[in-house]
Amino acid sequence: MTDLTFDGKVAIVTGAGGGLGKSHALDLARRGARVVVNDLGGSLDGSGENASAAQLVVDEIVAAGGEAVANHDSVSTPEGGKAIVDTAVEAFGTVDIVINNAGILRDKTFHNMTPELLEPVISVHLLGAFYVTQPAWLIMREKGYGRIVNTSSNSGLLGNFGQSNYGAAKLGLVGFTRVLANEGKSKGIKANAIAPVAKTRMTEDLLGTFGDQLQASEVTPTVTYLAHEDCPVNGEVYSVAGGVVARYFIGLTPGWYKENHSAEEVRDNFEQIRDEAGYIVPEDPSGELQKLLATLSGNS
Repeated sequence: MTDLTFDGKVAIVTGAGGGLGKSHALDLARRGARVVVNDLGGSLDGSGENASAAQLVVDEIVAAGGEAVANHDSVSTPEGGKAIVDTAVEAFGTVDIVINNAGILRDKTFHNMTPELLEPVISVHLLGAFYVTQPAWLIMREKGYGRIVNTSSNSGLLGNFGQSNYGAAKLGLVGFTRVLANEGKSKGIKANAIAPVAKTRMTEDLLGTFGDQLQASEVTPTVTYLAHEDCPVNGEVYSVAGGVVARYFIGLTPGWYKENHSAEEVRDNFEQIRDEAGYIVPEDPSGELQKLLATLSGNS
């Protein structure tokens, strides 16, 4: 079995001062990638900063014979995102891989949600992915190669009590991933996402003792593969937890069709509308349009 190596590749991993990001950075470096370890070093809710978190990971990589540099800029501003990418270019000349992992939590039930709880979470998770990826994207387009791995969550895909801010950001990353996949495929760029469940600083209070079975190191192999040049998929989302890897996808049911129908007819045919038998998995909006055209033309 041939090992997956990253010799000559340059990777940016955000939020890599601990938890999942640290695990990803260490594995990529072990496999030959030159890594920018980004971490503001803030608390769980994003406040404060501590430059030592990223540097400690860099020191560990260098001690093991790898190459890495630390970056302490915030992903939550355009200037910070560009500075992170500039760090990669200045240290290693280019960018091949971006792993958007940085995140914070400010949980609160929706009726108690305030702008102070909402906006920083959206800024770090969703806007942060935009701000880091775009300057790297320009480089990737020019060179005709790139790999993006975004960190979504089952809180976004399925919804989780008390996380309207976090869930909205995380599902937004799925849409972001899908668009990048479609825009990048002609340029040699692939974008995929993971929805991990792992014991980290962000989740240890939620998972309790069950978290001991959900180590960050169990998530990293999937991220490593999605970041590799051999990765065959584009625009997909994978659930990764405790050694289990599974695919999430967006399915479209065959549904029900009648011209000029009424609300009462929707009610009376709602079971058929919701019936999952025979669903399709469109790659992009054209897949849904093809289904619609077939149905409306009587060819379904």
